[in-house]
Amino acid sequence: MTGTHEGAGEVAPLSHEQALAWVSRWDAQQQVYMPEREDRFTALIDAVAEGAGREDPLVLDLGCGPGSLAVRLLDRLPKATVVAIDADPVLLALGRSAWRDRPGLRFAELDMRSDGWAGGLELDRLADAAVSTTALHWLTAQALAALYAEMATVLRPGGLLLNGDHLREDETVTPVLARLGHALIEQAERRHPAADDAETWSGWWDAVAQDQALAELLARRQRLALDTEHHGSPAGLLQTHVDALRAAGFAEIGTLWQLGGNRLLCGVLGG
Repeated sequence: MTGTHEGAGEVAPLSHEQALAWVSRWDAQQQVYMPEREDRFTALIDAVAEGAGREDPLVLDLGCGPGSLAVRLLDRLPKATVVAIDADPVLLALGRSAWRDRPGLRFAELDMRSDGWAGGLELDRLADAAVSTTALHWLTAQALAALYAEMATVLRPGGLLLNGDHLREDETVTPVLARLGHALIEQAERRHPAADDAETWSGWWDAVAQDQALAELLARRQRLALDTEHHGSPAGLLQTHVDALRAAGFAEIGTLWQLGGNRLLCGVLGG
């Protein structure tokens, strides 16, 4: 397995510097919604470093966006190989341009909503870990269950599934915990208020729409309807993930890091 930007897709019609600028703006607007974003990244990478059992782990980054987690992981584990997976042509193209010479990093354009999508990874060995941050709650519960089952076919026994996301308690089952979890997130946001001129997620995409160099990629993204399953999806519930991981054969499931509903959920694949 090589360590460049192989796989389906294309490089953004932008310079390396322009792509880096777009990725920097992406990271900044993500930080607006998640003041503890870097802390969660660090906890996830600590878990990979401790749990992979080797200096050169093979890691799958699910819903990688422009590669923010992947490059941080490679900063910490430079001998690792990260296969960064997404269906979003805009974010993938920005990642390919921004990190085009990054050793150990390969982007793969695959739709995780499709049956058997992991077959397109063309791995030369089983992966040591699959990681994700703020991505899998966009899936329907059915697609999430299928994804975790798919991961059980490409992870080694004892391999880790690490998902950093806002996964809330079910208020119909544990109403007090659900309320407290939400309150903790609100308090954290109040302690770290965004600047008045901070760019939002929708503002970032509005700005992308004004860049004619990205127009074709944006049109492809819109045809894929990547955002349509997000609103009201039960994949935002913690128990939905726990149940799907257990059904897929993960033997141990628990939260490694948490602030209210903002958590790092870990599944350990059974042998």
